[in-house]
Amino acid sequence: MNKNLTVAVQTADYQKEYSDSKFWNKVKVLANEAGRKIVYQALLLYYVLTSPDVPHKQKLVILGALGYLILPTDFIPDFLPVVGYTDDLAALTAAIATVRSSITPAIKEQAQNKLNDIFNK
Repeated sequence: MNKNLTVAVQTADYQKEYSDSKFWNKVKVLANEAGRKIVYQALLLYYVLTSPDVPHKQKLVILGALGYLILPTDFIPDFLPVVGYTDDLAALTAAIATVRSSITPAIKEQAQNKLNDIFNK
């Protein structure tokens, strides 16, 4: 199987893991364990996902990345100190690079405001 097809199949599998409730539960865990950077990236993708102006293909990429984030078992288990979230961060970063054109200043502000609420700042 070629690399692009493998990624597409895996992304489709991860999309099945996504739901709003699972996402917000994971954000709570991330806030306690992984820190601001990964939470901010997850929030950016979430708010891009909820935007009506974003192309369907980009939404599928986001669903794959957020599904991977939510998935309890992944390449590097989240419970491992220091390195546990590196694969999740890589998936989020790759998705952000793919949907960068859809990340508006309003979405950045929305994500930053929610980040501040989560971290009480």
